[in-house]
Formats: sequence, C-alpha cells, structure tokens
Amino acid sequence: MRRRTREARPVGRPSRHGRHGRENRSPVVRPPLPPLDTRIERFDVAVSTAAEFLRSAWAELRDVSFEIGIMPPSATGAIPRWQVLREQKRIILYRVPIERLGHPHIDDDLHRRMMIEGAVFRAAAEYLDRDPWDLGPERFRFL
Repeated sequence: MRRRTREARPVGRPSRHGRHGRENRSPVVRPPLPPLDTRIERFDVAVSTAAEFLRSAWAELRDVSFEIGIMPPSATGAIPRWQVLREQKRIILYRVPIERLGHPHIDDDLHRRMMIEGAVFRAAAEYLDRDPWDLGPERFRFL
C-alpha cells in the first residue's frame, strides 16, 4: 500500500479543501444584508410619520392611539378604510383596504405614501370633526 504525503493531493480536488472537504469554510456570520423594505413596513412608516406630525400640530390628538389593522370586521356595503373610536381615543387604519382600494394616479412609492398619509389625515379629521385641509394649513401654504 502506498502512503500519501501531505503534499500529495488527489487530482481534481481544489487546494482549499481539507481531508474531508471541509477546510476553510466561509464564516458563520455573513456580510450584513440591507434591511428588508417590505410593503407592510413602508405602510407602518407612512402612518407613524403622519401621526407624529398630527400629534405635534394638534393637542387634541396627543393622547390618541393610531393603530394599524389588516382588515375591518365584516361590513355590509362599503368597506371602511379606518375606524374612529372617540370614547377610547383610538383611530384604527386598515392596511389592505387603503392599499387595494386607493388608486394613485401614478403608481410609485411617493404617490402610494401620499395616499396612505391622506387616509391618516382624513381619519384624524373625522376624529376632530374638521376638514382634512384644516389639519396642516402651514404645510400647504406655498408663499
């Protein structure tokens, strides 16, 4: 029987493999991946930034909880996009109806975000019993 020396390698096997083909493995921790940017996360960010703007502008909304629901409870007729509960100081925004029933005139990230923020403004306006354009008058003044 012939003994192999350390320098002898079988033909065809790359030098990076060891005795059992497992030497020089890649590290356990891979390079960092970019954060996931899903449609649900973008919806959450749009709702939270619009809610924070409204809370900072209106003292009546500081204690109101802006919540995100997936779908409203079964409804007959029109599908609600949000629900205002004044006694509980809650506004529930339903993600699927807002995303699916709203049709922005240009289908890109900016217009989808504007559509979501518009729903937050309209829900807050219903809570305050005001017009949505009254909630951010300085925001829309272009002088």
